[in-house]
Amino acid sequence: MNKITRRKFLKRSLSTAAGSTLALSSFPSARGANNEVRVAVAGIRSRGGGHIKNFQGLPGVNVVAICDPDEKVLGGWVDKCKKDYGTTVTGYADVRKLLERKDIDALVIAAPNHWHSLMTIYACQAGKHVYVEKPVSHSIWEGRKMVEAARKYNRIVEAGTQHRSCPSTQEAARDIKAGRWGKVLWVHCSRMGVRDTIGKVTEPQPVPSEIDYNLWAGPAPMTPVMRKQFHYDWHWQWNWGDGEMANWGIHYIDDFRHILGWDDVPTKVVAAGNRYAWDDNGETPNMHFSLMDYNGLPVVVDIRNLPHPGQRGGDKKGATYLGRGGGNHIQCEHAAIKIARGGGGAYDKDGKRIHQYKGDGGSAHAQNFIDCVRSGRQQDLAADIEVGHLGTAVCHQANIAWRAGTEATIDEVHESMKSHPDALDTLYHVLGQLGANGVDPAKDKFILGPALTYDRKKERFVGPNADKANKYITCSYREPFVVRDKV
Repeated sequence: MNKITRRKFLKRSLSTAAGSTLALSSFPSARGANNEVRVAVAGIRSRGGGHIKNFQGLPGVNVVAICDPDEKVLGGWVDKCKKDYGTTVTGYADVRKLLERKDIDALVIAAPNHWHSLMTIYACQAGKHVYVEKPVSHSIWEGRKMVEAARKYNRIVEAGTQHRSCPSTQEAARDIKAGRWGKVLWVHCSRMGVRDTIGKVTEPQPVPSEIDYNLWAGPAPMTPVMRKQFHYDWHWQWNWGDGEMANWGIHYIDDFRHILGWDDVPTKVVAAGNRYAWDDNGETPNMHFSLMDYNGLPVVVDIRNLPHPGQRGGDKKGATYLGRGGGNHIQCEHAAIKIARGGGGAYDKDGKRIHQYKGDGGSAHAQNFIDCVRSGRQQDLAADIEVGHLGTAVCHQANIAWRAGTEATIDEVHESMKSHPDALDTLYHVLGQLGANGVDPAKDKFILGPALTYDRKKERFVGPNADKANKYITCSYREPFVVRDKV
């Protein structure tokens, strides 16, 4: 046999790899010396600042760049990183410039909601892995584009639904799958944290001089600012935010998807509520509940931001329902699982706890992302982008069901919810809470959405009233910040 020299062997091996379906260079991996992962963080005012601290504290991870269109916030964090962590980071106002750097392995996104999808797609196209905060998208359509980008460019993309890494929800999911508590009968998901009005302005407010509004708005409209506080309160205006349903509700919505082992979304949805008691510039409802159907399983998602003066200590606290102020009540044949951030338990018919689910809120979630960046194993992600997309899609379904609605009487809302006892009980409880806040729903009416049917494969609404709903399936985009059909 002829001898093959080492040079010929390597040449032949590289040639074979280059012609294969997945060349070696296409596999995601950390490129740093000693397996160091170099991270950039985009959107650093609040949650992003926490990510800087968290990721910088992980072994073998180095935050090397940060991005924010607010130069005051950006400069403050450049100084803070040097002072608190002894690291030198480069600050960028424009994420596109940041992504031109070849030495960055991953982008962590904590920018406002309207930027999540496009930043993720930009990063995948630039060869970066992505950790993207919840809600991962601003519409159902662009969420699917994120999944397509992650798969096309073979990137590790994790959703920031950190409860997926919490031991309590993981254990509860195993118990449900094993049938420990019997058949699941129904689910009530709630978030009842109190918020205050954002106030009201009657004319456009100036954009703070330190903010590049073009870069802040990105794909969203650069409409006049009609809110007192520029930062954060965009959550309650539809051009940029998705309301409490996708701000906090996403965590508990994703929890019940996780625990129940869902691999898709509901096919039936109706929603009611309104923005009550506040005369402000907010657009999203502060009392919002939705009845959904998943393969015959009824689910109520119940999101409220008003206090409940009618309950003990309720002048400043939110409502309690089914014995809790938030989280999931999963009613099974032999027990009820009651679980929220940090843990919960299983309870018998007399309300006695018969099993405890201990949790930590998902403290290992960032490490899970870094581990998968190093290994290239998408299947080991606790919250792969498709999981994040589907969980967020449930939030969008509930929002769309409300946005497609019109004013309705209490009797009309009752009629829409009568198929499920817990949905009716929720309505009665909401009415009591509204009354305790001095709201008369006979005058300040509910907005009630039509009964909608959702096609999982098309990821669109079909049948009666679909036209009213499908106009919210995607967003309008502003050149050049456009989520393209082909990513």
